[in-house]
Amino acid sequence: MTVAQRAALPLVDDDSRIIAGLWRAIESDFLTLMSWQPEMRVLTFPRSHPLLGVRVCVVLGCEETRSKTTGLCPTCDARWQQADRPVLDEFIAVRRVYLRSNESVPCSVPGCELPGKGWTSKLCHAHYQQRLHVVRLPLELFLRHPAVVPLPGYGFCLVAACSRDREGAGAYCGRHRDRWRRYRAEHPGADELQWRQTDPAAVDRDQVSLRGLAPRVVAEIVFALQERTRQGIRTYPHQLRPICTAALSCHAGSLPDIPAAMLASVPANVHKSMVTAVRRQQLSPETERVKDEWDLAAFGHGGTLTFTEISQPWLREATKRWAYDDLPRRRGDVGRVVQTQINSLVLLSDSLRLQRKDGGDRLAALSRTDITAFGNRMAYLHQQGVVSGHKRIYTCRDVRRILTRMRGVGLTRAGQPLHRLSEDFALGQHDVPDTPDDAEGGRDLPPEVMRHLCQYLPRLDDVSVELRVAVELIIDTGRRPNEICQLRWDCLEQDGDGKPVLIYDNLKAIRLARRLPIPEATATLITTQQQRVIARFPDTPPDQLKLLPAPTRNPLGSKGIGKIWVSGRHRRWVDSLPPLLVPVPVIEDGLQITKQLPFDPARIYLYAYRHTYAQRHADAGVAVDVLRELMSHRQISTSQQYYRVGEQRRRDAVERVTTMQFDRRGNRIWRQAKALLDSERVRRAVGEVAVPYGSCSEPSNVAAGGDDCPVRFRCVGCAHFSTDISYLPDLETYLADLLRNRERLLATVEVDHWAKAEAMPSDAEISRVRRLIARVKADLDDLTEAERSQIEDAVAIVRRNRGTIVALGLPRARQPLSDVRPERTA
Repeated sequence: MTVAQRAALPLVDDDSRIIAGLWRAIESDFLTLMSWQPEMRVLTFPRSHPLLGVRVCVVLGCEETRSKTTGLCPTCDARWQQADRPVLDEFIAVRRVYLRSNESVPCSVPGCELPGKGWTSKLCHAHYQQRLHVVRLPLELFLRHPAVVPLPGYGFCLVAACSRDREGAGAYCGRHRDRWRRYRAEHPGADELQWRQTDPAAVDRDQVSLRGLAPRVVAEIVFALQERTRQGIRTYPHQLRPICTAALSCHAGSLPDIPAAMLASVPANVHKSMVTAVRRQQLSPETERVKDEWDLAAFGHGGTLTFTEISQPWLREATKRWAYDDLPRRRGDVGRVVQTQINSLVLLSDSLRLQRKDGGDRLAALSRTDITAFGNRMAYLHQQGVVSGHKRIYTCRDVRRILTRMRGVGLTRAGQPLHRLSEDFALGQHDVPDTPDDAEGGRDLPPEVMRHLCQYLPRLDDVSVELRVAVELIIDTGRRPNEICQLRWDCLEQDGDGKPVLIYDNLKAIRLARRLPIPEATATLITTQQQRVIARFPDTPPDQLKLLPAPTRNPLGSKGIGKIWVSGRHRRWVDSLPPLLVPVPVIEDGLQITKQLPFDPARIYLYAYRHTYAQRHADAGVAVDVLRELMSHRQISTSQQYYRVGEQRRRDAVERVTTMQFDRRGNRIWRQAKALLDSERVRRAVGEVAVPYGSCSEPSNVAAGGDDCPVRFRCVGCAHFSTDISYLPDLETYLADLLRNRERLLATVEVDHWAKAEAMPSDAEISRVRRLIARVKADLDDLTEAERSQIEDAVAIVRRNRGTIVALGLPRARQPLSDVRPERTA
């Protein structure tokens, strides 16, 4: 049955139910807004509405709706071009007088039901002839003449879609009368009745006629228009009219029946969104759960879930049961997360299909052997490079957890999808590969990389100011990208001391109205953005605005930019930057050396800024419990994962620092530390103990853990003492203390001579410390600029990890928070 034949049939019960449901979902306020009258079936778009109103030409007296970026309609723009582009403000001020022949105007005689001839005469044809030949008076006097009486109308135009009145005793309005004449001349023998049913309505300003359409199409269009408006999507009359014309031409019984090929690109997109809105109105979790592809709008989320790639019917059904049970506990980016876990079961399905003769369809035949085969296949896919090591681990974890959950919700009971599934068809903890040690110890970005990125931040303005502000806020605050994207306009407050505080929502853990101390420079960035938003949306209340409003489909400013939008454009920006060379340790000829190699841009992504924020504060000595609050984590262990330094990174730093190690006299030792064997390093470490300003290898002191020094910690005079460049600040502090104590004792007069002599720092000790400092600095000055930069980076790593590096003692010194944004002064 064709679409036309189906439309000709009377409404079936299902159509009646759908139509009734759509009209119940349409709000009366929206019908009032659109001036809807059921008997007329014409939508009138309110010109003042921010989403439904059309842009009007800025020329005085012109009411054309299609305007260009200059604010002119095509006709006025052509007149402006022909006039050699005079000053635009002067051109706009000249009133345009023209005849709008396409629009229907009422007769000016009060109560007259006949249509007027046009905007110039303002009278119907009968009254126009009466004034011209009988009552020869000006229009104002003519309208008050007693012989001028209102006339009844002739009824609607017989074209199904037309809402105009007929002119005279003919069958059509003036517009369709002319159309039929042209159509009949071009198509001899044309069927007039067929033409009446398919010809579109005459275009009236701001109006869209739904006359002649199937009742279901009418209800669907009105409902879908309401939903687009509710979602903040702008709709113009000229976008909707082609959809109505196409529905007339193909006698569509519903919106999905309209072929997309009949529509241009913009109306086709509007039509697609309308079909989606109508389809979702009929959705429910119960109707959606039986499908193999779910629209998550039925469950209160965005996106879709697809189960079609799971081959075995029993596994597909069990997966849908698991997802239906799991969705209510989900939040955030639900579609992506759950689909990733479903894809893990797809890999299990592929393993069963490829490695079993029955393709895995015989549920009762599955056993532990199939689990082992799945583990071997994941190892094979990893070895072939099909899946990464990370993907292999998390796939096994997902399969283990989901199979356990399926059993927990009773899917193995009689009548359920997993009935008769063997107990040993399950992954244990030992079946999940171990997570490899993170050689990088985190995903933070080095300071030189951050300085490089901040240098090119202004380039983001070429895409969007909101994009640049979003990236800067993520860098400065360490918040998750979606938390920054959804910041409210009034997200900036001051604490009791007058310091700025960022108010944000931890969407991942549903911890709302969190408070984060921020620098003054970041507060200034937010204040400037607030001013931009107010200037862009002056009519929207501030409490409804977003700090970073979306650039499209957001006329009210109440919708924030999307995380995916920011991430995609951030990636393109990073890839467009010039390469940055960073020092990287490499092995050449059996020796470890450092080379300047390009930094991998794949490591620069939005979430890496959050790790960098954590590492930056950890380096500054922020306590882990305070850092947990700054990161808005519930567990300290979660925060610790953001800033730990891996063993390999620590070893590289130690090896670089120990190339500049000195004995008590300032002589260099361990010049070949970069080639030091692991056994020698361990032997050296267990034979030393950390002491202030270096390490001690005196046996009795080592045995006592550094608490039994025979010379009472006069380290610079002991042959068992050694130090390195990482202790240079501590040695300088120690020298300053010695000089300060000596001056204080010399000024003291109320102390016995022997006590003063015992407490007085010796000149030999002061000279030894001075000489040791001078030798360290002299060797540092002999290095090249690149070598000095590498040594300084290694010293920073060693000093902030004193507690985890053997033989490099001294409690970690608190360091100032490094400024990766040198252009800022706060």
